[in-house]
Formats: sequence, structure tokens, C-alpha cells
Amino acid sequence: MPVLLDIDRAPRLSALLKAVPAALVQGLVAEGFDDSDPKIAGIGSLASAGPTEISFIVHSKYLDQLRTTRAGVVIVLPEIQRLLGESGTKAGSARFVQVVCPHPYLLYARIAQWFDWARQPAFEPGCHPSACVDPTAIISASAYIGPNVVIGARCQIGSMTRLEAGAVLGDDVVIGGSSIVHPRVCIYSGVTIGDRAIVHSGAVLGADGFGFAPDATLGKGAWGKIPQLGSLIIGDDVEIGANTTIDRGALENTIIEDGVKLDNQIMIAHNCKIGAHTAMAACVGVAGSTTIGKRCTVGGASMLSGHLTIGDDVHISGGTAVTANVLKPGRYTGVFPFGEHADWQKNAAVITQLAQLRRRLRLLEREA
Repeated sequence: MPVLLDIDRAPRLSALLKAVPAALVQGLVAEGFDDSDPKIAGIGSLASAGPTEISFIVHSKYLDQLRTTRAGVVIVLPEIQRLLGESGTKAGSARFVQVVCPHPYLLYARIAQWFDWARQPAFEPGCHPSACVDPTAIISASAYIGPNVVIGARCQIGSMTRLEAGAVLGDDVVIGGSSIVHPRVCIYSGVTIGDRAIVHSGAVLGADGFGFAPDATLGKGAWGKIPQLGSLIIGDDVEIGANTTIDRGALENTIIEDGVKLDNQIMIAHNCKIGAHTAMAACVGVAGSTTIGKRCTVGGASMLSGHLTIGDDVHISGGTAVTANVLKPGRYTGVFPFGEHADWQKNAAVITQLAQLRRRLRLLEREA
């Protein structure tokens, strides 16, 4: 990763660590480094970081990279620190300060957040002249409304919230404070979003759910539309990926609770409820009226049928099709391993005969 800040603007290591929770840092070890409080201008991998950057190591298999890294500071696990002490901290040209931390990846994430904040241009509130804002909308004086943004009647925009170019808000949309709505996001009427939300480009929030009923009065095989009268409620600290779509409810609301993290190109249908701090990877599909508990994870391209209940602390592997309730915490996988096509066809043929083989086995057991 390239250096993010000019060295003159770079913080000292001590100041940078004060910006993260103190419980993450167990200590500093400044072996072989003349300055135990160097300036840190950016973040890099062990292989690419330079003397003014900070890196991290999460597994002993990267020890060879650690011994040759040019990083000025490295976040290390306590056990990595012990291994370095046993084998010799330095090899080749490696010289770095160690930040001993039981959760190096988390500490890296917090430091990365700081650098992301530091490199942002100064926040300048105001409304671009090309924006179309209904006069009944209530917008904080500290909010930013970008070019060609459309804001409908009676909308409410909280303090320090940014609506980037081309975002469209229908009537009665509420967005809390310190949120970011990226370009070309479409938020339908009546949607509520909490504080500190991040909505990435192309997301569509609050569109009609897929609700239709057979209606012979319209012709053979015709469908009549079921009005979607509910809304979409999104909590605080939610992040929604690019081109993700979340439908409004048919009668009750679709609900996304606090701290939910959604990757790109996810589909969440009407009347779903996603529990707090659940995370979903790209291309997940959740059918209507399914409830997912708190602190769950759903791997990429997984499919969840409708009207299901998924309990708290359930972890679903990528590509899994879930067609029944999952109430017990744990990890669940339903992916048939790939192989050479001819072998896969043979195995698939056997699987399709399992029910018949089971009946034959039971018959033999009764006759025995």
C-alpha cells in the first residue's frame, strides 16, 4: 500500500496508538530501532511496507517475511514476539518496532480507519446548486448535499451526513447523523436509516418486494400485484455494499438491526429481519419473511429460502442452500465438492439413488 500521508503530517506511533482502544496494545518492543516512537505515514504489507509504514503479522508462517520486512513498525501477537526472541529478532536488514497485541488484525483495522479518516478532504457542509431539494425537507446545517442529488418531501437528514452525487431519496426518508450515501444510491419513500451508516453506490433500498397473487380475471396464468405497504428500517452502524438491494415489507417492515454488514450484490427480500452484527458476503440471496439472528455470518453466494428462522450465532458456509430452520448455533455447510466433470456425474448419479438404496437396506434389515 502506498504511503498515505506526507511525513510532515504523519503522527508519531504513540499518538496513533492513543487513537485506538488501549486494551488492544500490550506493549512496545523497540529492539534494533533507534527511535521507539517513529513517525507513521501509512500502512503496508510485510513485503511492501517501508520504514515509515506500519504492518502486522497474524501467523507464524509469515516469519520469513517478518525477518526481511522494511516496515518501521510491526503489530505482532505475543506468541510471535516469543518466537522472535527465541530465534533472533533480526535477520538481514530488518529493523522495526514491535507493537505487541493479542488481536493484531483488529488493531490494524482500527489504525486503517484512522488513516482513512486522515486522508479524507476537509468536510465542507452545504448543498450543491444542482441538487433538487423539496422545501419541506429538514436538512442539518452540517450535512453535505452533492451534485444532482434529489431529496423528496419531508425527508430528514442528520448532522455531518453526506449525500454524494446523484443519490435519490423519495418522500419521508430519514437518515441519521454521520452517515455516507455514495453516488447513485436510490432510497425509496419512507425508508429510515440510523446513524453512521455507509451505503455504497448502486444500492437500492426500499423497492417493492416480489409479491404477486394468481389472478384469473386478468387472463390465464396472470398475476395480480400485491401492494407492498410496509417500509424498511435500518439501524445504526450498518454498511451496505454496492448494488445490494433490500426490499420494503408487504405489511410489516423489513428490519436491518444495528451493526449489520452487507457485501456487494446481496438481495434481501420483503419482511426479512437481520439481527444485530450479522455479516453477509457477496451475492447472498435471502427470500421473503426470513429472520436471521444476531452475530451470524453468511458466506458468499449462499441462498436462504423464505419463511425461515435462523438463530443467533449461526455461521453458514459459502454456496450453501438453506431450506429449513437453523436454531442451534454453529457452522453449517451444504456444498457438494467439485471435481472433474465425469467423476461428478458418476457421484451425482449415486446420490440420486440414495433413497432407493435406503429402502432396500431397510428391507434387508427386516428380513435378517
